[in-house]
Amino acid sequence: MDPDAFRDDLRGVDPEIYWRRRMALLVAMLIIVAVVAWACSRTSDAHRPPVAPAAPAARATPTGPDPLAALQASPRPGPYATPGARKDPTPRTSPTPAPTPSPNTVTTPATRPGDPCAKSDLVLNLQGEQQIYPGGTRPKFVVTLVNTGDVMCKTDVGPRALEVRITSGADRIWSTSDCISGDGVEIKRLERGIPYVRPVEWDRHRSGGRCGTARPGARPGTYVAAVYADDLQSPPKAVFHLR
Repeated sequence: MDPDAFRDDLRGVDPEIYWRRRMALLVAMLIIVAVVAWACSRTSDAHRPPVAPAAPAARATPTGPDPLAALQASPRPGPYATPGARKDPTPRTSPTPAPTPSPNTVTTPATRPGDPCAKSDLVLNLQGEQQIYPGGTRPKFVVTLVNTGDVMCKTDVGPRALEVRITSGADRIWSTSDCISGDGVEIKRLERGIPYVRPVEWDRHRSGGRCGTARPGARPGTYVAAVYADDLQSPPKAVFHLR
């Protein structure tokens, strides 16, 4: 551009007005640039993915037991408590070995011939020959055992398994389990409905002392004979008198 022409344009124009126009034009350009930059920043923010708010910090939980809760839960000692003594809430018990069942303590009914007899399938009875025995007469009794199960079964009928005991009040006078030679075990086959019969005779003397020695005789009076099998709660009994 010709500088003389520029000078010609300025001729007749107030210099102060000229520079005011230039400053106004410069400010307008700056405003336009700022508006364009602001619009670009808004567009970029609109396409930016939202930022998830930060999760609140979790409160620290103490790992050890609460001393206040432990103090409230612990029992207060009574007036007779021993200082320092502490009761175990669960008593310790040592394991007890299961007892081995004998032939007369089986509870499962026999299902095959020859199985041990179940206690619930056996019916035990005791019958005295008479009620009064004159002097010199030995009391006699009959023990019967009947199998009511479905099949034949086996059981011990020895003098210990089927014990006949004679008492007078609280005095134990005589028993078939005293002075036994051998193991005293006698296994019998019991057919259904056919009773096993065992006669028992008492010699009117006491037992329980030294076997083979002279035993004192029983005095006249009232006696009770009973047959026991595996701690039977209500053993069959027979009351009789000696003269």
